[in-house]
Amino acid sequence: MSQGTTVQPMFHPESRQPFGLPLGSVRGLMSVVICAFFWLLLLLPNESPAKSVLAHFFLLGLVLMAFASSPRIAERDVSPFLPWLLRMVFVGGSVAVIALVLVTRDMNVVQARLTPDPDEVKAWWVPFLSTLSGGFAFGLFLRFILGRENHIFLALRAWFSVVGIIMLVLELGLFFAMSSGAGRMDEFLHYWQAVELVVVSSYFGTRA
Repeated sequence: MSQGTTVQPMFHPESRQPFGLPLGSVRGLMSVVICAFFWLLLLLPNESPAKSVLAHFFLLGLVLMAFASSPRIAERDVSPFLPWLLRMVFVGGSVAVIALVLVTRDMNVVQARLTPDPDEVKAWWVPFLSTLSGGFAFGLFLRFILGRENHIFLALRAWFSVVGIIMLVLELGLFFAMSSGAGRMDEFLHYWQAVELVVVSSYFGTRA
């Protein structure tokens, strides 16, 4: 009997989560913020010159692969409501925005707005792919080398989540503030996004 009580607490590799939230909540929050970029972009008036940026397609791909398709989010979670709610916001918000856009927006404008600039694709797809894959691999490396319950690993994972969310939220403001500008500000935003890809993908790597 005492043997059973000692084995039970030993198997909790996912017990300490960033912010103390249920498993999957941080990925869900990041996913909602990433999707919010596309929601806001699509809901802007037709006259707005804002155009999608390449980095967010990489982020969206990361979300679809590592969060939306993850079967572990609701497993063995003592409080699965928040991850479930964030999934509903992620899916329901996307469906609602697409339905509204189909009714109220000019599809030519929508298509043009969702097409990244060819010059940006040519100049930045390799750096963005490198930072995304490098960050994800780094997160995986830390998890395998240090172990899921290592205090240094848990601290690094928490910092990735905090910095990643802050950068994603700030980037929303940066992008829409600069959407009518060009030149150096655009260049600054690209470097910001490259660092952002490293941080966010590192967090997803620690949870893969």
